[in-house]
Amino acid sequence: MRLLDALPGTVVMAPMTKGSNLPYRRLCLELGARVTLSEMTVARRLKQKRRGEFALIRRAPDEPCFGVQLAGTNPEEMAWAAALVESRGADFVDINFGCPIDHFTRKGLGAAMGRQPNRIRRIVEAMKRAVTAVPVTAKIRLGWNDEDRNFLDQARAAEDGGADVVTVHGRTRNARYRLAADWDAIGEVAAALRVPVVGNGDVLFPHEIEASRTRGGCLAVMAARGVLIKPWLFREASEGYLDLDGEARVAIYRRYVTLALEHWGDDVHGRARVREFLRWHVGFWCRYARRRDDGSWPGMQQREGTPVLRSDLEALLARGDEPALEFVTDRLLAGEPIEPAAAPAPVAVPLDADAVVEG
Repeated sequence: MRLLDALPGTVVMAPMTKGSNLPYRRLCLELGARVTLSEMTVARRLKQKRRGEFALIRRAPDEPCFGVQLAGTNPEEMAWAAALVESRGADFVDINFGCPIDHFTRKGLGAAMGRQPNRIRRIVEAMKRAVTAVPVTAKIRLGWNDEDRNFLDQARAAEDGGADVVTVHGRTRNARYRLAADWDAIGEVAAALRVPVVGNGDVLFPHEIEASRTRGGCLAVMAARGVLIKPWLFREASEGYLDLDGEARVAIYRRYVTLALEHWGDDVHGRARVREFLRWHVGFWCRYARRRDDGSWPGMQQREGTPVLRSDLEALLARGDEPALEFVTDRLLAGEPIEPAAAPAPVAVPLDADAVVEG
């Protein structure tokens, strides 16, 4: 499926380090996703023929519109990597100009590139020349910090370089994920560019999809934490709010385990990999909170202090303390019933909204 045909009105699954693993993308596809992206992939590591990096660009056979997100600072390396992923079957190539993580920004990658709009233009130009039939897209943040909100310069540089779509995460690098996304700023980009814009930030419930898209003047919206917390957000985009009980949610989580075992293998090594990823995902699934009894909605930026719970199972699934997360992970991986009465006693845990590594 061509990207520009798939985008209008859709919810794009964001490129997320660890979160956009192939089995989780497959789960989201089964729940209605149409446009998916790989985890952030470093172009230089591909050129060094690192096996782990090549695993990141693998496409699932059932992905209708799959993009690979690349990160790098050298236009020639990025061009080489773009041609490579096109030859490997990607439907589009995305460029990471927004990752805020220190490990990458210290190397000049991700959001550090946003401080150099001219380099953004050169990298996009080089990658456009290197591919023959697929779009090149660029993902930016609003700037490095509130004193340097150069998002229009970044977006225009990407467009001038030939980007077919620009995605805007509505926060600065220094804001990470702590502050609410600025959809008015995203709207400024959409109004200034000739190419389509995708807006990213704080979409968690279905009514927020169209509201955010309209406010930002965007062709589509992108979701990261929203689909880590509730992968059925894609289904809600077409069916409306789904008030899933604990058993229905556990069935979805068990489906992820099945897909993960298919991918990594049902042996000692494979199960170790599955457990690593499963435990990470459980740490997001526990953040799910349903609509409140008064009809209002929980927000993305603060975990619900007193979520609406209808069973002991839901109470267990809402726990974010380490003993509970380990218990749920082990039961899911073993395929055993999740019995709240057998769970360890709760341990106090601080609330934290800033805990996803996004590409």
